[in-house]
Amino acid sequence: MRDFSETELERYSRHILLADVGIEGQEKILESKVLIIGAGGLGAPIAYYLAAAGVGTLGIVDGDVVDLSNLQRQIIHTTAEVGVPKVESAQRKIAALNPDVTVETYRTMLDASNILEILEPYDFIIDGTDNFAAKFLINDACVLAGKPYSHGGILRFTGQTMTIVPRKTACYACAFHRPPPAGAVPTCASAGVLGAIAGMLGTIQAAEALKVILGLGEPLYNQLLTFDAKTMNFRKTTLKPNPHCRVCAGSGIQKLEDYEQPVCDLKPQ
Repeated sequence: MRDFSETELERYSRHILLADVGIEGQEKILESKVLIIGAGGLGAPIAYYLAAAGVGTLGIVDGDVVDLSNLQRQIIHTTAEVGVPKVESAQRKIAALNPDVTVETYRTMLDASNILEILEPYDFIIDGTDNFAAKFLINDACVLAGKPYSHGGILRFTGQTMTIVPRKTACYACAFHRPPPAGAVPTCASAGVLGAIAGMLGTIQAAEALKVILGLGEPLYNQLLTFDAKTMNFRKTTLKPNPHCRVCAGSGIQKLEDYEQPVCDLKPQ
């Protein structure tokens, strides 16, 4: 059992008071390692809440710099940091919020050649990207590496998320098979997104990560959660592992390949 300091006991007291978390649960959080892919609209609230919760190590992947148009939703960055690498900006805020959290930054473009090495040290992966090529690559890599992860996507007024345990639950490819043709589906940059939507979905993804770390409740396994902020309607769609899935069924995927749309963009939502 970890020897909690007085400062830690005070900082995490509201977790420790929860019967489903307590000292043992908080210890699990403090020893966990979570990788966030994308330090944008989704990655911002995810990183803040996981750092506040005391996740021991947060990895943040993003090859981009802060742009003025990001600030409408990417709340981990500030006007003064326009032009600064997003991983550096995010690291500063996390350090200011909870200096006990170790932050590993990866200012890089993810592709089939480097993603497995980056994923390797982490217990849980969170997808905060906004292009299908990146999302399918992340799914493939997590299945190949056996890493549980949270998928998330937002557009205009809507969001969707599911939590995946490779070869135990439906994976992203079970649900969506392959990326749509290039240009068939707009991105946030071309279609727009209500800024608060990123916060809504990002906090759900952060909660899913903590539930998996704690072994708590019912994560979104075999469930696609979607919502429409215009009506505030939330819906769960039940999924099943596809017995013919090209990624997770049978012997499944054996080798990673990049998808057509440039995954190096990793423009986070």
